[in-house]
Amino acid sequence: MSDSAILLIHCPDQAGLVAEVTEFVHKNRGNILDLDQHVDRELNHFFMRVEWDLEGFLIPRDKINDYFDTLIGKTYTMKWQLHFTERRPRMAIFVSKASHCLYDLLQRHGTGEFDCEITAIVSNHRQLEYIAERFEIPFHYLPITRATKADQEARTDHLLRELETDFIVLARYMQILSDDFCRKWPHRIINIHHSFLPAFKGARPYHSAFERGVKLIGATSHYVTADLDEGPIIAQAVETVNHRHGIEDLKRIGKDVEKRVLSRAVYLQLQHLILPFGNRTIIFN
Repeated sequence: MSDSAILLIHCPDQAGLVAEVTEFVHKNRGNILDLDQHVDRELNHFFMRVEWDLEGFLIPRDKINDYFDTLIGKTYTMKWQLHFTERRPRMAIFVSKASHCLYDLLQRHGTGEFDCEITAIVSNHRQLEYIAERFEIPFHYLPITRATKADQEARTDHLLRELETDFIVLARYMQILSDDFCRKWPHRIINIHHSFLPAFKGARPYHSAFERGVKLIGATSHYVTADLDEGPIIAQAVETVNHRHGIEDLKRIGKDVEKRVLSRAVYLQLQHLILPFGNRTIIFN
């Protein structure tokens, strides 16, 4: 993979923003590989993703942030992220007892679809430890009760930072993360959950959906925030069902949608295609 830099930018909209950013890259001998921009006319806000080849670029990579801030960022009140493709993102996976999302993530990682490092599989149960062993990924068993939750989350946070983890994927992890833990990992925890239309909560959502005769079932992947299941949405999908589908059919279809939607969200994260803004995301795709 070529070594390139990616800037994800947002700021109040004003004339000349695209020209300023592209000129910054061009004047420093950078070759733009990809550029996408969007203006939200209701909010009068500008969003942009630009990637350029670093071969021959005049500014050292450790100085790009400072130069960009001085020459453009402060002038236009910009907020931005800077990423380098040479560095493989480092992902941790949290699981409980369900294995379908975990298997899918590991399969995509094993085939090279996900270009990342998996630093750890963390679980509050031991049921899926054999999968971690099969894929030769460190497994960390951290059981949680109401009395141990704070201590275990502190241990988990320390572990992930020690492993230089960039983001966390909740692959059907059946624990509610504390507000404090969520705030320590802003826009770095990705969750998946079923999202029936209409939505059904509780321990037996497929049974409730079956009893109501739903015609659509689906899944939503989003960033985790302190507000349960209210974080910025990254990816969604639905499948049609009908009266011929029983409860087990709904479960099978639901699991398939969950896998696809979660993997889609992870791919977007790995490619630095997501720009969070408030409680929304801009997906450059």
